[in-house]
Amino acid sequence: MAGPGGFPTRGVWRRPALRWVDVLVGAALVALLYGLVRLAPALNAPFLPGTAPSTVSTDPSHLPYYAVRSLVRMFAALALSVIFTFVYATAAARLRRAEKLLLPVLDILQSVPVLGFLSVTVTAFINLFPGSELGLECAAIFAIFTAMAWNMTFAFYYSLVSQPREFDEAARMMRLTKWQRFWRLDVPSGMIPLVWNGMMSFGGAWFFLAASESISVLNHKYALPGMGSYAAAAIRKGDLGEVGIAIAVMVVLVVGVNAVFWRPMTAWAERFRVEESQAPERPRSVVLDLLRRSSVPELIRRPLRPLGAALDRATRPLGTAEHPLTTTTVRERMGDVFFAGAVSVVVVFFAWRALDYVHTTVGLAEFGYALALGAATFGRVVVLIAAATVVWVPIGVWIGMNPKVTRFAQPVVQVLASFPANFLFPLAAAVFLALGIPLNAGAILLMALGSQWYILFNVIAGAQAIPFDLREAMRSFNVGGPLKWRVFILPAVFPSYVTGGITAAGGAWNASIVAEVVDYDRHHMQATGLGAYITSATEVGDFPKILVGISVMSLYVVLANRLFWRRLYRVAESRYAL
Repeated sequence: MAGPGGFPTRGVWRRPALRWVDVLVGAALVALLYGLVRLAPALNAPFLPGTAPSTVSTDPSHLPYYAVRSLVRMFAALALSVIFTFVYATAAARLRRAEKLLLPVLDILQSVPVLGFLSVTVTAFINLFPGSELGLECAAIFAIFTAMAWNMTFAFYYSLVSQPREFDEAARMMRLTKWQRFWRLDVPSGMIPLVWNGMMSFGGAWFFLAASESISVLNHKYALPGMGSYAAAAIRKGDLGEVGIAIAVMVVLVVGVNAVFWRPMTAWAERFRVEESQAPERPRSVVLDLLRRSSVPELIRRPLRPLGAALDRATRPLGTAEHPLTTTTVRERMGDVFFAGAVSVVVVFFAWRALDYVHTTVGLAEFGYALALGAATFGRVVVLIAAATVVWVPIGVWIGMNPKVTRFAQPVVQVLASFPANFLFPLAAAVFLALGIPLNAGAILLMALGSQWYILFNVIAGAQAIPFDLREAMRSFNVGGPLKWRVFILPAVFPSYVTGGITAAGGAWNASIVAEVVDYDRHHMQATGLGAYITSATEVGDFPKILVGISVMSLYVVLANRLFWRRLYRVAESRYAL
């Protein structure tokens, strides 16, 4: 059949044939939605604090259901962390006055252990949803969120403050609104470090899954169905067989999440790399290839495009993106003084109330005792960071600068980093007991299992971000050996290392709450340190000591960040930003 002019018209208006890749992607999407709908009633199950179960069944047949419940909590916390990162990091990077407040607050939030958040939020969430398990679910998700958000926020903040000046000038010349600049410049330029640190934060959150699902706080014990609560119950029973089953299931979960989610994300993020030369080999993902070949993502994206255009129009009254500010007027200085004064008044008021509360309960001398315990934990953190730097910086550079190595090493590193090391604590306790190793020394190793990976992942991301034209220039000039490390590699990865170091230090302080107290069967091992102090106070519901412990831990972390890590940040911004 021919139309006017003799051109064939057969099949012109025929719909595209249904392809197998569309069927596969559509079936996976339907299965995901169906699973969430079936799971929703369990999240809102009846709940009475006085009769709530304090443990879960360790029957292995329940593990598939527990795994799904834990994955839902993890991804819900990840979504909240991304939203928080976008809002908080952007405000800290773009609002000059707010930065002076938001960064110290972020230091404090990073230093507060998961148990510290749980001791305050569990009762609040239960009262927010009375008679429903949804309150306890929200508390668990919030606890996992606190283990993810800070590292991602630091990474995205650094990507914003280290943007090349020409990007800012281009945004001004194109008259982009603040909303357009955020989605077309800020997010793409920070996508690679955000994805890598999101992957690391997701892995670090597995470490605190047991504390988030098997909650022992304020003399109450609550247990939610999940892999963390299953492992906690198996560890309390001292059944190494059930602990081994939990470890095997966790390995499957970590590998599956890496293959289905994080591997596609890292491959997709490569599109935002800015460089003049092409990488010899880029990360690939079978899942991402399937999504790119399928028309299902486009069918989902198409109805959302008018919404994006409407948001662009709606945000134009906010004005164009003009950052950074280049002038400082007398009015701005007066505003700075007023802002600093208001913040100081609020801080002094709450500090005085806290001191008065501690003075009337356990006495101010408790701060001196907690400071001494904090010195012991601080020593462990210093040893851990120094050892992790020496070991993982060369390995991270080797992985990040060799695409073929990255392809094979990334899944292995992801499994090691994502595996909840506290699942291995019973085995470690058995080894410590057999060899006579005190937990005061062994706690360093246990803390390292949950925090050293921040340095490795950030160094890998920093090495991968080095433009290939600079690498080719080093090869052209025959620069190698120690000189190449001193003038090229170490300066290039230094900003990423600082991000990894500050988050690894914060992660080590957080890990101390589970690493300095280890229970296995009838054995109880406890190290001398601030983490053990906070854990003991949380379990018995001694809120004054919880307040003292968290305050002292925050003091140590903030001072270390202010006196050491922030200075390294300034050096990285001024001398080593690519």
